[in-house]
Amino acid sequence: MVALHTKDSPRFIDLPSWLTSLPRTYTADEVEIIRRAGELATRLYNEHTDLTGLPLIHQALATASILAGMNMDFEAVTAALLHATPQFLDDWQVKIDADFGQTITALVEGMSRMTQIQQFSEPLSPNKRGKIPVEQVKQVEILRKMLLAMVSDIRVVLIKLAERTQTLRTLSGASIEQQKRVAQETQSLFAPLANRLGVWQIKWELEDLSVRYLDPAHYKHIAKLLDERRIDRERYIDDVVQQLKQILAATGIAAEVTGRPKHIYSIINKMKRKNLAFDELYDVRAVRILVEDVQSCYAALGLVHERWTPISSEYDDYIARPKSNNYRSLHTAVTGPRGQTFEVQIRTHEMHQYSELGVAAHWRYKEGGKSDTKLDEKIIWLRQILEWKKDLSEQEDTHEQFKNELFHDQVYVLTPQGRVIDLARGSTPVDFAYTLHTDLGHRTRGAKVNGSIVPLNYKLQNGQRVEILTTKIGAPSRDWLNPTLGFLQGSRARAKVRAWFKNQNFDESVAQGKTQLDRELHRLGISSINQEKLAQRLHFNKLDDLLAAIGRNEITQRRIAVAIQEELPNKLISIIKPVFKAAVEKHASTGILIEGMGNLVTRNAKCCNPAPPDTIIAYVTRDRGITIHRADCTFALHLTRDKLLNAQWSQSGI
Repeated sequence: MVALHTKDSPRFIDLPSWLTSLPRTYTADEVEIIRRAGELATRLYNEHTDLTGLPLIHQALATASILAGMNMDFEAVTAALLHATPQFLDDWQVKIDADFGQTITALVEGMSRMTQIQQFSEPLSPNKRGKIPVEQVKQVEILRKMLLAMVSDIRVVLIKLAERTQTLRTLSGASIEQQKRVAQETQSLFAPLANRLGVWQIKWELEDLSVRYLDPAHYKHIAKLLDERRIDRERYIDDVVQQLKQILAATGIAAEVTGRPKHIYSIINKMKRKNLAFDELYDVRAVRILVEDVQSCYAALGLVHERWTPISSEYDDYIARPKSNNYRSLHTAVTGPRGQTFEVQIRTHEMHQYSELGVAAHWRYKEGGKSDTKLDEKIIWLRQILEWKKDLSEQEDTHEQFKNELFHDQVYVLTPQGRVIDLARGSTPVDFAYTLHTDLGHRTRGAKVNGSIVPLNYKLQNGQRVEILTTKIGAPSRDWLNPTLGFLQGSRARAKVRAWFKNQNFDESVAQGKTQLDRELHRLGISSINQEKLAQRLHFNKLDDLLAAIGRNEITQRRIAVAIQEELPNKLISIIKPVFKAAVEKHASTGILIEGMGNLVTRNAKCCNPAPPDTIIAYVTRDRGITIHRADCTFALHLTRDKLLNAQWSQSGI
């Protein structure tokens, strides 16, 4: 016999009796698999206890019960029973795979990975002003993403949430220090995950139980002010829901009505956030009405106000005046049966879908975090998977439907100190080093992953611990910029390497660039030109930056020549044109002779498609070289006249 604790009271039950309590939705074959898992767990966990001092098999059975109550499939229930087998069974993967199949083995392995990641969760520590430092907030957010990324099957997260719920239910048996550690980790890590995935019942219980241990005095105070058990509040809401259904049906309004009593954690948060007293809260109890169209929203509102006395200060019309995130709904509060107040939200099904799964992302609003479009889209998809789970459970190959492939564009690795770093998929130790610090990247000479030396172009995997080996004074290798060698995946790291090389030997590059520019001006026969303006024309703030770029061969002679001609007065252009004529024969092989221009690439304009023997003209563009137009081209007639040059087909081009 083992003690099986529920929300109400502990009781003793044996495995056969527990099996009979499972929902009848499982087939006989599925129940048989669950039974075999329970027997194996009982043997392995014998005499082992959890941190609360209760038998470990107790934790496994209770966790499995929570999942069964959520209508999760038999594979999730089985994996919950076997979640601790890696601790007590050698070659556990081989054994579980042989007896229960690859899918359940993968779920157990996912649970084991999540447990390993938990150790990197640190309590959030407010500063002197009572605010959580930004770096701590960022780190816990990355850790949440990592937990989702580390599992290939989203059911692993649900199993973990169920396990944590059960741990909190029995946490009173743990030490004060353990209670606070587990509760803090729950608030920062697991409750937000439940919130994002829309697993409301677990979310509410995780939040309430965690605040019970983190702020026991406030928790007891609010519980006393509620002056009724949660079950009584639930019955009150059920009664209101039934009355609303009857009223709406009698007037022909098709509606879906649901209700919920506000949980203690949410009440405490709202009182703190809005600086309200308890008696100023009108949504301790709340119901939601979903209807077909906007007209029905206002009709339902009229019926609610007709039935119960409205509290005028609590009416908000977010349909006529949507919130900034486009949230739309009618909110009102009324004094209901027995003189108790409750809130009513009225919206269409479309508005509700948008609120829960759309851009408004209710979970993001509740957490108060900044918008992250990519993450929001992934969470929406995961929620949809979970909403569909009832239909999916009736299909074969259920695990295929729960595959989590949404975070595969990222990889999450750890520093030696346990800090989580998120990188693009395919990132290397060099990317990792530059993400931490530019100087660390420059001085990188080697890397260790999980204690073993790896090449610098090694592709990092989720959950690996990365250590960078450096030299005191070092510089990046030019090989790192070679894409075929695979040293760098991220564009930011690549830009930092390029910047390093650009900044080396700057004075020498400036000198070389000045020589090349002077040579070009001499070739063109130009003795005077405003070089500062020339630099600005080529989009450089300083002349030295332009000269350095020329010296590093980052600007072609063609671009320089075009910029020079654009900068010169028209009269001066007419004077120097003869200087260019000697270059005509050099470029005859292009098929086009251009008066006064040398060393330039030409292209035919698409607007008129010139071809021999059409009469043609050349147009000098700012960045795209020379464009050839037909002389009678309508578009060319509107071009800037001082940028047009005479051109003709060479003999080879005719």
